[in-house]
Amino acid sequence: MEPKPGDNVEVEAGDEKTKGILMPSADDNFVVVKLANGYNVGISRKKVKAVKLIKKHEAKAGKKEGRAAAKNGLPNISILHLGGTVASKVDYATGGVTAAFSPDELVSMFPELKDIANIKSRLVRQMMSENMRFAHYNIIAKEIEAEIKAGADGIIVTHGTDTLHYTSAALAFILEDLPVPVLLVGAQRSSDRGSSDAAYNLLSAATFIASSNFAEVAICMHKNMEDDLCWILPATKTRKMHTSRRDAFRPVNTKPFAEVNCRKKQINFLRDDYTQKGDRKLKLKLFNEKIKVGVVKCHTNMFAEEFEFFRGYDGIVIEGMGLGQIPNTKIDEFSAESEKILGAVKELAKKIVVVLAPQTIYGRVNMNVYSEGRKNIEAGILGDYCDMTPETAFIKLAWLLSNYPKEEAKTLFSQSLRREISERTEKETFLI
Repeated sequence: MEPKPGDNVEVEAGDEKTKGILMPSADDNFVVVKLANGYNVGISRKKVKAVKLIKKHEAKAGKKEGRAAAKNGLPNISILHLGGTVASKVDYATGGVTAAFSPDELVSMFPELKDIANIKSRLVRQMMSENMRFAHYNIIAKEIEAEIKAGADGIIVTHGTDTLHYTSAALAFILEDLPVPVLLVGAQRSSDRGSSDAAYNLLSAATFIASSNFAEVAICMHKNMEDDLCWILPATKTRKMHTSRRDAFRPVNTKPFAEVNCRKKQINFLRDDYTQKGDRKLKLKLFNEKIKVGVVKCHTNMFAEEFEFFRGYDGIVIEGMGLGQIPNTKIDEFSAESEKILGAVKELAKKIVVVLAPQTIYGRVNMNVYSEGRKNIEAGILGDYCDMTPETAFIKLAWLLSNYPKEEAKTLFSQSLRREISERTEKETFLI
């Protein structure tokens, strides 16, 4: 019988024999084996004489849902899983990372949880976050509503980091009059690595929920590269700013709500303008799953067709240059296309909602500084004086078009509904 990934094998190559777990290989030229010490070794197939089966791998079924034994006096926290590495563990039989969804498994991974809260844990979706759609936001919101009705004092949503800030913004808009905290938690490093941030992020989120009166949607992720502090970050003003660092999530044009030291069970609030827990009845304002909103990033050498493509959409977010510029002015014989672009945007704005957000990420749109910017306003582009990130602008526009008539959505876009627009631009909030 030919060995398969997960099987215990002996690989004979030259005069050497290597024992371990046969791993999947991205390169057919190598046989990959996980050694007893946990490290992987690649062996050139040209040198392999034989791969002998020692023992077949037997997969073990895990629990998908459950509740740990409750303790009097502790708050009730529901953990809803959407995938990602924060609630994952290594199956050393196969070398792969597998999700651990039952409370018993979570407590065994993060034993401090049982002293922080009574944990209810269940799977909502197992997915990579880049596959998220508006329909998923609605599903998550309904699951949060169900947990609150069942008596949860707070919700933790585990989520892949790539689009975590999109989901946090979406939930902030959907969940109106939220009575308890909802914290999104991710992990930048897989749990099989010594540098994993999974445990500290999750424990910090639970500590914050259990020990504060905060009641908004927020993100809980590392403040720095060390395992000492996590930030509680605003749902609509946060962005993933690095591909792999543990402190990848940074606040944009604002400050974090708080920092948490879960080991010392200390919470340091950095601002006091947050919604507190209260006797409010949650209302859901869901997304219309058929709404189509596009994003265009302005760049040099653009063509009008790049904007005309979105004629069949409901809205479009333009990532403008600088203070909110797009190529819209003919300045010589080579820039005639800019006038065509302006014409295409004018036609779009007659049919759909066209808004602008700064591709600089930080700072505020001001289309009144240059004459080219004023042309944008005259063309019907919205978003002047706003400092939303492009991601939040995209989510907000889609949510507004899902819940309001088009003209009202246009008016509401430039109004701060969920702290997505800062009243002032503070110099201390740049690159913190």
